[in-house]
Amino acid sequence: MTELRSATADDALAIGEVHVSAWRSAYAGLLPDQYLARLSAARQAAYYERAILNGAGVHVITQQGDVVGFSTARRTRNNPLGDGEIETLYVLDDYQGNGFGRALLGASALYLAELGCASAFVWVLRENPASFFYAHLGGKRIADSISRVGGNQTPQTAFCWNPIETLLAGATL
Repeated sequence: MTELRSATADDALAIGEVHVSAWRSAYAGLLPDQYLARLSAARQAAYYERAILNGAGVHVITQQGDVVGFSTARRTRNNPLGDGEIETLYVLDDYQGNGFGRALLGASALYLAELGCASAFVWVLRENPASFFYAHLGGKRIADSISRVGGNQTPQTAFCWNPIETLLAGATL
């Protein structure tokens, strides 16, 4: 059985494990191997537990009770890219292509819309093989920048949905 829901603090370790697994898979060859090897599910779990307890928009998708994907979203302040940011969206490799990413993106969009956000954006590492996903769901490429990840200068691209209703229409819950 598949379930999409708001995350609880009890989900934090599983979210941390998905985060680390997804980064090691998606960013192999894009980020230094040594950096990816040092990622810690426990450190990520602590971060996500704090976010959940502080009321952040963290959603999980579960399969047979196990967390197989998650997303996080927050309202931004004075950001020219948009009112709300989808900060993370990760689905384990074995569960990609099943609509789970779309569902998580939809849950984040709904969360942001309920906060009153009129638009939403996401930053994606430019070489991320899944970046087409955001364009496919109506995201418009609006900015490029360089981020420092693992000691490397890494190009990234921002996709935006303005108005946020374009994302709500493209992502299904």
